[in-house]
Amino acid sequence: MKLLVFVTEYSAADSAVDALVEQGFRVTRLASTGGFLRKGNTTLLVGVEDNAVDQAVALASRAAPGSLVITLDLERYERI
Repeated sequence: MKLLVFVTEYSAADSAVDALVEQGFRVTRLASTGGFLRKGNTTLLVGVEDNAVDQAVALASRAAPGSLVITLDLERYERI
């Protein structure tokens, strides 16, 4: 299991979320600010199975080109 963290421009976040949700991914959307100009961004958190990482990254990169993607290993993932 992996946790994908996408940092996107605010203006591209809606299309990235829509693309991921349409393919069955669950997405948590967070407002974030960073960078030199303190520009508004959106951070998307997506928990995926190992074999779905490439699909999720491809969807997000088409919908929000230029996004930063961080992939983290999850030792445990549980929905409560």
